[in-house]
Amino acid sequence: MKHFSEVTPAGERVLDVAEALIARRGYNGFSYDDIAKRIGIKKPSIHHHFPTKAELVAVIAQRYTHRFRGALLEIEGRQAVPHARLMAYADLFERTHLREREFCVCGILGAEAETLPAPAAEEVSRFFTLNLDWLGAVFKQGAEEGSLRLPAPAPVHAEGLLALLEGSMLLARGLRQSTAGGAGPVALAAAYLTPLQPL
Repeated sequence: MKHFSEVTPAGERVLDVAEALIARRGYNGFSYDDIAKRIGIKKPSIHHHFPTKAELVAVIAQRYTHRFRGALLEIEGRQAVPHARLMAYADLFERTHLREREFCVCGILGAEAETLPAPAAEEVSRFFTLNLDWLGAVFKQGAEEGSLRLPAPAPVHAEGLLALLEGSMLLARGLRQSTAGGAGPVALAAAYLTPLQPL
């Protein structure tokens, strides 16, 4: 499987269109025909860049994870306090869903993990591992500094916050609303984190 950095500009266009289709329809909801029609090329041209749909989606998940890793590094550069880092993290989901009206690509692929080809499923797993490791480290830092009171181990809180944010997007989509119950990811994260702050 090729690395996303090896993709040509024409291949990047295929990735962009396919990623947008995944965000709206999931893995099983689009074909190379859909991509070809949107770009205005023939299917063999897509196969030239990505011989299989499995490779295409794996590269999309790989690229998405790389971008997300960059966003996490940016948060670390802007925010030193664990609570502020966690709120900035929630804002990534807010921007994706509320402002750009998109769904977390690896989130929707994760929901289809049982039907994904192995290469794609492995890349999606890497996305979630990256997020859980990063969140776990932030929660641990907050507990060690005394800025967060954790009633459960840091990895449990990491999983809880990630599930809350991914779930909020799924719930909003299921309800066909821009937000679930009027609360976006940032408001939900604040509700989750407030009881964890020292009195």
